Amino acid sequence: MCGIVGLFIKDKGLEPHLGQMLSDMLGTMCDRGPDSAGFAVYGGFEDGFSKITVQSSDPAGFVGLADGLADKLGAPVRMTRKDTHAVLRLAANLIPEARAILRLDHPHLCIMGIGDKIEIYKEVGYPTEVAGRFALSAMTGSHGIGHTRMATESAVTTMGAHPFSTGADQCLVHNGSLSNHNNLRRELKRRGMQFETENDTEVAAAYLSQQMEQGLSLGEALGRGLEDLDGFYTFVVGTRNGFGVLRDPIACKPAVLAETDRYVAFGSEYRALVNLPEIETAKVWEPEPATVYFWER
Repeated sequence: MCGIVGLFIKDKGLEPHLGQMLSDMLGTMCDRGPDSAGFAVYGGFEDGFSKITVQSSDPAGFVGLADGLADKLGAPVRMTRKDTHAVLRLAANLIPEARAILRLDHPHLCIMGIGDKIEIYKEVGYPTEVAGRFALSAMTGSHGIGHTRMATESAVTTMGAHPFSTGADQCLVHNGSLSNHNNLRRELKRRGMQFETENDTEVAAAYLSQQMEQGLSLGEALGRGLEDLDGFYTFVVGTRNGFGVLRDPIACKPAVLAETDRYVAFGSEYRALVNLPEIETAKVWEPEPATVYFWER
């Protein structure tokens, strides 16, 4: 079943309110996915620096983490902790080395996402509780996506929750099921992709990130996905500067888009959008099947 929400801000005056708006939208989707939730927020850009979001079920996992990483890198590392997650900020050119150190020296940590703007938070629990634990309503940014999960194909775990991120500043949330994800996973592994879970959504995220790494735009990657991804699905995708939506050719999963001069919003149901500013004057429509929608700054 699952619930998806997304918000892409056009008017920078709304950026301070992104978290509050997204939190309200996410809260309305609790009954579509009560077992776990997650969200990605794009903001806090600093020129020359990137971020790594990590998760640990044991708070002791963060003790001395930033200082130890800084010693090995020979460069400053700043850490901001939020509940079971922490965001590490460091020089962008050191990200590959930092990621290798984290995997080798801190195998208890799970890397949620990496990028210049993206921060990803997800946990098992009722969606409003998850949003509250990470203070989503206080976050600012240019765009964000969220997901409430009702697990049908895999266990209820933190890593099984959405969003999934397999490329820099890229993430994906998904409502539905892919039928060819096992074959596609094997093919992507042969091309060098690594996977953390058996979730079909991670395969879709990896597929799209690889397409974009080969030079395709978000819109082009989503369009190619119509040829290579089988099943029934609604995807909402975030990138460093973009926001995209795609439904399969049958489009059996519910979806609603709304657009004004100030924002673009997505919800699995219209009720997720009713409290947005000026929604009464927005263009509201159901996304067409097999049609790519995307917006970029």
